Amino acid sequence: MNSTSQKKSNPLFEILFNVVIPSFILMKFSGDEHLGTAMALVVALAFPIAYGGMDLIRNKKFNFIAALGFVSVLLTGGIGLLELDTRWLALKEALIPGLIGLAVLVSTFTRYPFMQKMVLNDSVLNLALITERLKENGKSQAFERCLMSSNYLFASTFAFSSAMNYFLATWIVTSPAGTPEFNEELGKLTLYSYPIIAIPSMLMMFGIFYYVWRQIRAMTSLETEQIFHTK
Repeated sequence: MNSTSQKKSNPLFEILFNVVIPSFILMKFSGDEHLGTAMALVVALAFPIAYGGMDLIRNKKFNFIAALGFVSVLLTGGIGLLELDTRWLALKEALIPGLIGLAVLVSTFTRYPFMQKMVLNDSVLNLALITERLKENGKSQAFERCLMSSNYLFASTFAFSSAMNYFLATWIVTSPAGTPEFNEELGKLTLYSYPIIAIPSMLMMFGIFYYVWRQIRAMTSLETEQIFHTK
């Protein structure tokens, strides 16, 4: 019942509300003849904040990564409205993915590594059969090592995102906060970060899941339809 009540986010709307519309407002309406610097920043940031809030209300479920994104947007607005040094923006851009990557890395040394919790999902995988085959083939420990390696790889994708965020922010946003130029550069940063950072990061993550799936097949000799629950 919970799965039916929880609505999935539309990727097109996510990109529209979190990237395209805010970037357009910042780049085109920051001049004094339009909204002005401060108001354009407020209006632009209202879109991702409203979208994140509606998603939280709709799903009625706390999402740690979504919460970090929400805090990130508020920090960006604070840096712009308080006219802080742009170095704070670069640090903030690197901090959010850096914190997520650190959390994934730390989970490696706990009883519940992030990838193990994420991959070993009984609603998706036929865990009973997979576990049985791993034991029969004497591959249980090898599979644990596979999950451990994938956890390190997953953390590295956030390290990449953190480094690229810092580089992009220092390269693109060079004007003082509180100016129309700052808003325009902030819009470009939001727009450019999607193809330069988000898409490569997602491809890296898909590659990790593909690696785990191939390892499951090799260690269990199961076919794809046996590994996944098919309904």
